[in-house]
Amino acid sequence: MKVTNVKIKKVDGDKFDRLRAYVDVTLDDVLVIHGLKLMQGEQGLFVAMPSRKMRNEEFKDIVHPICPELRNDITKVVQEKYFSLDQEQEQEAVV
Repeated sequence: MKVTNVKIKKVDGDKFDRLRAYVDVTLDDVLVIHGLKLMQGEQGLFVAMPSRKMRNEEFKDIVHPICPELRNDITKVVQEKYFSLDQEQEQEAVV
């Protein structure tokens, strides 16, 4: 599978500690994954998959790539598009 479309909505850095943007990713022009988050970590930006809080207060991914290559591709494309955005709050970027 390949990332064919990325939609990024930047957030105000003053209001959020580590969150940099909300992201929607389209794979092969047939599957959209909503609710990814671009987060600032200790070693740079990373993509957090959509998750939900369970009854035991732990978070569990709703969807996630099984193969590391797809996860790496998603992260690479999202980071590239994030850094290429201008001052607009929201922009759709086709890969």
